[in-house]
Amino acid sequence: MRLLVLTLLLALTAAAPAQAVGSAVRLAPTFNGTVHAVAYLGSTVYVGGSFTKASWGGRTHPRARLAAFDGRTGALLSWAPPADGTVRALAATPGAVYAAGAFHRVAGEKRDSIAQLSPDTDTVTEFQHEIAGTPYALAIGNGRLYLGGSFTTVGGRKKHNLAAFSLATGRLDTGWRAWSDDRVHSLAVANGRVFLGGAFKTVNTDTDAVRLAAVHGRTGVLDRYFRPKVTAEVTAVAVDASGVYVATGGQGGRAIAYTFDGTARWQRVFDGDATAITTIGGVSYVGGHFDRVCLTARNGPQGTCLDGSVPRVKLAAITGDGRLTDWNPEANGVIGVRVLSTDPATGALDAGGDFTMIGGQVRPRFARF
Repeated sequence: MRLLVLTLLLALTAAAPAQAVGSAVRLAPTFNGTVHAVAYLGSTVYVGGSFTKASWGGRTHPRARLAAFDGRTGALLSWAPPADGTVRALAATPGAVYAAGAFHRVAGEKRDSIAQLSPDTDTVTEFQHEIAGTPYALAIGNGRLYLGGSFTTVGGRKKHNLAAFSLATGRLDTGWRAWSDDRVHSLAVANGRVFLGGAFKTVNTDTDAVRLAAVHGRTGVLDRYFRPKVTAEVTAVAVDASGVYVATGGQGGRAIAYTFDGTARWQRVFDGDATAITTIGGVSYVGGHFDRVCLTARNGPQGTCLDGSVPRVKLAAITGDGRLTDWNPEANGVIGVRVLSTDPATGALDAGGDFTMIGGQVRPRFARF
């Protein structure tokens, strides 16, 4: 029986060709510090992190934790509003780019952990809210900007780790009442719902909403239809037409796909944390600290694969039925990849993090496939 199980697992692991993204690295700027966040508006790609300089065209340019480039050509743009602390999340909508993180001033103006910027000029708008804590995630949908993180108040109002703002007025949406008992790392908006991933054990008093949950996009009421089981802290969430995808930490990391009622479709286990996930054309792309993908779900101390493994260094791709593809560009570094994001305008896959080499090329902290 054990031989039969391993044979089936090996069949599922057999490399399948990646259909959506190639391994060749496209032209794009690189950075001298960690890239944490990517957002898109038309043909412009916005990047946030802890960097202070960007490199493009053989030259180095000052970029204090915020930068932008042309998604068609890769050329660094002049947009450069400086932030005085790390930018951990970005979101964009026509007329505005939102940034959140550990900063206190942006573009020379006082902004406490969250700011709204002009997408074309190095200026901030009047949007201003004081946050007691640290934001980690932003998402846009349902006429709102959603914020997740580890915080207790927004603008003096109690808001435990989750908040929403009106895109029309910029005001805190006091009618959106979602909250969690612990940090929220990632947000994704789809089908009128907001999907939350993090370290929480409770959402809106429900103790069965653990690490991954969904709430109503306009009220914040918990969706009790979506009932996934997740055994480790969720670091990233993505959604497409087929379901919900998460990256987790734990004893080795995992990438898991769920249906919209929370039923697990497939999972892949790694020998290190998975910290980023996105989907393109039915293929899930995963990034993290790992160096190998396990052949089975069994792993041991430090995530060691107990039933064999195949090399995938900091990046991997998985088909819609859970098979590992042959996409294998490899990134270096201890932390590796922190963010993966899909450009809706070009279909490109963007990777950010702490690496300096990726796909066999020198690409400090950012690469585009």
